[in-house]
Amino acid sequence: MNRDGGERGFCGAGAEVLVPHYGPHFGEEPPISGTNGSGNVFFSPCNLRCVFCQNHQISHNAVGRPMTVDGLSDIFLELQDRQVHNINLVSPTPYIPRIAAAIRTAKAKGLKIPVVYNTNAYESSEALVLLDGLIDIYLPDFKYWHESAGRRLSKATRYPETAKSAITEMKRQVGDLHVDQGLARQGLLIRLLVLPGGLSGTRPALRWIKDTLGPQTYISLMSQYYPLYQAQRYPMVARPIRKEEYEEVIDFALDQGFQNIFGQDMESASLFIPDFDKEEPFDRLLKV
Repeated sequence: MNRDGGERGFCGAGAEVLVPHYGPHFGEEPPISGTNGSGNVFFSPCNLRCVFCQNHQISHNAVGRPMTVDGLSDIFLELQDRQVHNINLVSPTPYIPRIAAAIRTAKAKGLKIPVVYNTNAYESSEALVLLDGLIDIYLPDFKYWHESAGRRLSKATRYPETAKSAITEMKRQVGDLHVDQGLARQGLLIRLLVLPGGLSGTRPALRWIKDTLGPQTYISLMSQYYPLYQAQRYPMVARPIRKEEYEEVIDFALDQGFQNIFGQDMESASLFIPDFDKEEPFDRLLKV
């Protein structure tokens, strides 16, 4: 596809990089957010169409301020000046070549803090090679183990195989997560959002991670699922997860020998629901 020639992908992204919001964010895993926050840069639109997306205001529509490579690099440097611990690229997949150029430009201008690639893992390993040496921390969300769930809930074909290939390439580039003085410096941290009724296939995904990447791999088991956007139209995801569903996944991960697990309180789900019509979409996180 030639975006420079006016073509748009399935997601709706064109040649212009769209940034609907950026700023310090305190809702990531502790070694990502730290005390000063993660410097989140949200991109629009997303290459998945999740029916339950909490960021649907920006992920399902091409919205935001058009950014040049220089403009994007200036955002990175501005966030560094605001003392965030890292630059956190959220849903960056459609813009990999321009993001790579912006990182190089920012580094030439003095960017020193780690760069986080925060993704749904639905991308080609060939595209990720363009980021080799530029990304310090990969933060993929392994969303589905079963292809049928990916097709039904996110309009993604071959999601599991694509994600496994992408995550393997991420591990090749940065290795296991390295945490120093409470902050992530480099490496891989895999997120798994627990869905109602085991739809995400978290157990087989954890087995694959253990067997392929090792039980030392850092994982984040998320209980924050809430039936937003169009979820009420799909009975299988029309309810929050139950406490016992989440606890069973935690127990399974421990039984598999995982050594580095991040979890969430069941009551925290509402804190992660943003409103991108506000100047500060995650204002509730700033108050806790």
